[in-house]
Amino acid sequence: MTVENNQTLGDWLAAQASLRPDATALVDMDGAMNYGELASAVSALGSGLAGLGIGKGDVVAVQLPNIRAFVIAFLAIAARGAIVQTLHMPYRSKELGELLKDSAAKAVIATNAEKDSRSADILSVRDQLPALNHVIVAGPVPDGCSSLSDLMQTQVSAADAVPVTTDDRYLLLYTSGTTAAPKGVPHIYRSFLNNARSSSHELGVGQDDRILSLAPMSHLYGLFTVHLALASGAAIILLPAFDPKTVLEDLQNTKPSHVFAAPAHFAPFEAQGVLHPDHLTSVRLLCLSGATVPRALASAIDSRMPEGKVIQLWGMSELQAGTFGRLTDPEDKRFSTAGKAVPNTELRVVDDAGTPLSAGEEGALQVRGPSVFGGYLNRPEETQSAFDAERWFSTGDLAIIDNDGFMSITGRTKEIINRGGVKFNPVEMEEILLNDPSIQQCAIIPIPDPILGEKGCLCVQLAPGGELALESVTARLERAGVAKYKWPEDLLILNELPATPTRKIMRGALIEIVQNQKEKS
Repeated sequence: MTVENNQTLGDWLAAQASLRPDATALVDMDGAMNYGELASAVSALGSGLAGLGIGKGDVVAVQLPNIRAFVIAFLAIAARGAIVQTLHMPYRSKELGELLKDSAAKAVIATNAEKDSRSADILSVRDQLPALNHVIVAGPVPDGCSSLSDLMQTQVSAADAVPVTTDDRYLLLYTSGTTAAPKGVPHIYRSFLNNARSSSHELGVGQDDRILSLAPMSHLYGLFTVHLALASGAAIILLPAFDPKTVLEDLQNTKPSHVFAAPAHFAPFEAQGVLHPDHLTSVRLLCLSGATVPRALASAIDSRMPEGKVIQLWGMSELQAGTFGRLTDPEDKRFSTAGKAVPNTELRVVDDAGTPLSAGEEGALQVRGPSVFGGYLNRPEETQSAFDAERWFSTGDLAIIDNDGFMSITGRTKEIINRGGVKFNPVEMEEILLNDPSIQQCAIIPIPDPILGEKGCLCVQLAPGGELALESVTARLERAGVAKYKWPEDLLILNELPATPTRKIMRGALIEIVQNQKEKS
């Protein structure tokens, strides 16, 4: 048995366990688990879930950090022909209630650990969720819940095997909700697994490699690394959460060959001058994604990699990875673009009328290909508006594709600020301002203006010890030659900017914060 196109997760796991049962599959604080052991653990939990009545087409939500149990649960739910719904660790009762109701999840697996307990939040909204039959807990088990540990000790029964096809749904993601309410995005095996298999080859992931995701596996980006590992037989290095106090030491100790992270994971280390080549000696590829990557940051990290290179990646819950850089790409392209399209995927940019634009022109980004989802869960109108007659999907991103096919994200269509009828993209200014050592993160958002309609407000999270005034901001933009109408006209300094688990700034939440601040003042 080998890993091929048009297979399921169960096929991939069986192939790796058959070909290389003693090869390392998972590495965490408890040691290593090989592929043979992983396959056995998945079968045991699969039988445990069968005993609870979990079967084909059922939705099982998982709210676990990047631990061994997450990977086992992901594969065991799929082995039952059920659908995995991922839930981010920061979500509490409000978000959990809304998402579990929308998905009609039959079961949820969550933690009851001292630091990361979410079972109490789920139990607090359980009465609002008629479809939810089981709350499965990792850790001490509250009344009315099932023990994940006990389910993982279930005697395996061949009768619990469920036939699945590559056209079956196996995954339910939710959009990040940075500008609107999260939407359910179902996926079938064929679309994501074929894309991941081809991507593993393009990214140079082999059976002897070790993959580390600093992004949570509850998110598309982190989960993509699980797919890459299973497609290639690589090992997955598991860190439960990103900890800035230990992550540089972790990089040295775990020796990953491929690291997947957000710019915000490394920007503070670079600003503080504490990132050194010794931290990155094993890394051949370091991928940055999830937010705008300042060229200076990509270049600086790249210069500290003795044997590796920095690339960028662009993806969405609706399509997995859409573009990424390759190790053979020119340095300028790796630092300033998100690379070229993944195999079998088409990209184009269009104007407001939907007319395709020429290379080098900025427009709305559209994508078409086999990994693109079929439509949003329970949202037919939004699905219809997202696709045109030729099945081009409107991503909501603004982009430029150059003559060589390299794509750069320049902003979001909903982030455009309309100041007195003149529209501009705030990302240009944000990239300039991120070079200010006083600024750790920033975003320019539209706020109402009685005369102009909208104007820009700069929201900033300061670097340690940093100070900032609006006058110094506008002076920096003036020195950069930015037209005055694009300058922010208000400044709000916050302790922390609201962000997704992959450190993407949630502009919708930020707009609400600014509005509340204005009302109070």
